[in-house]
Amino acid sequence: MKKNILKLLVGVALVASRPLQAGDPSTTPKEISVEDLVHEALQKNPELNFYRAEIAAAKGGLKTAGTRRNPELNTQAGYKNTRDNSGGMSGEGETFAMAINQTFEYPGRIALRKAIAIGDIELAELHLSQFQATLAARVRGLVYGMFIAQERLTTVRAIADRFEALSDVLGQREPAGTTAILETRIIEGNALALRRQEREAALAAKTPIVQLNQLCGRPVTTPLQLSGARVVFAELPPLATLLNRADSEAFEIRVRQAEAAQQGFRVSLSKNERHPAIAVGPFYSYEKAADQEHRVGIGISLPLPLWDKNAGNIQTALARKEQAQASLLATQREVERRVAESAATLQAKREEIDKWQEHTLEKFRESAELADRNYRLGSVPISIYVETQKQYLEVIGNSLDVEREALRAAQELEILTGLRLYKTEPRP
Repeated sequence: MKKNILKLLVGVALVASRPLQAGDPSTTPKEISVEDLVHEALQKNPELNFYRAEIAAAKGGLKTAGTRRNPELNTQAGYKNTRDNSGGMSGEGETFAMAINQTFEYPGRIALRKAIAIGDIELAELHLSQFQATLAARVRGLVYGMFIAQERLTTVRAIADRFEALSDVLGQREPAGTTAILETRIIEGNALALRRQEREAALAAKTPIVQLNQLCGRPVTTPLQLSGARVVFAELPPLATLLNRADSEAFEIRVRQAEAAQQGFRVSLSKNERHPAIAVGPFYSYEKAADQEHRVGIGISLPLPLWDKNAGNIQTALARKEQAQASLLATQREVERRVAESAATLQAKREEIDKWQEHTLEKFRESAELADRNYRLGSVPISIYVETQKQYLEVIGNSLDVEREALRAAQELEILTGLRLYKTEPRP
């Protein structure tokens, strides 16, 4: 664990030390789309091997459950002497006995074991599908997080450049009183603060590259160039439709349903095991003392269920079945709550996004540029200039945060219902 954390930190440091885009075309990596990256992660993620091995192990359990017991061979060899009633020896010689027994399970027992093993395979496949869906959502979330961070970085950098350029201009002038000195310090202070925000935004835009490389099974220092895209959200279906979809598609519910079904089979198996298995097979014995004696026949062996009637295992299986049913009900309620909350969040964020139309953001950008020009001309006070720049930065940040929250809610609904409520479009 410590080695993995150290590797991740080293990868972040190496990636963060590089520029966002390489200047040399020969070393610039080829652009890759979001869905291509998702496909690569679903093919090469190292953790997929764990779930595939789990499926293979479950299939091995199915073979074991359907295999009959091997027959048993019993042999005996010895020496025998016989005496008559007077105590004299009447004969002696060797003895030999052999028996082959085949155990036959009580009817239906093997079928129940196979049903439980098939349930194990179903559970393993559900775990794999759940991991793949979560992995795809994780990759998309990291990529879109990078895009949002890059947009924030572009805005912060533009405003920081504006303050820094203005600071350079004011620094070349002779101070004309206390007000001019204080205005210069305000501009310089804001420039320094914005440069710090710029560095944080640059780090936030680069750090996901390390995680994406790990999710795709690549070395953490592999350069990654993604083709830009933006998220467009679809209309939200009615809540009843989402809940019905979640009841049949949510992996957590399907896993609990499979576990409950398995517990039902285990109860039946425990009751079946009250009845004994029967061992049947031929035997042969040979004795040679005073006379030669050969015996051939069929033997039957079975335990008598007088004290052990498997009552403890039956009681345990019934309790486990009740636990599975309770867990299924609790999971269904939890999924319903998450669906309702995510749907409400997505609807609220979509309405908020609709208010942040492109022309609205453009108005704030134009206002920031207008304030910069007029402050240089002396027609706008320093307070209005600084407040206008900060408002523009805050508006852009808020719009990006809303988009991120909406994406998170849409991905949660996708995992719970199987519905894609968002799509990607190239950024203009």
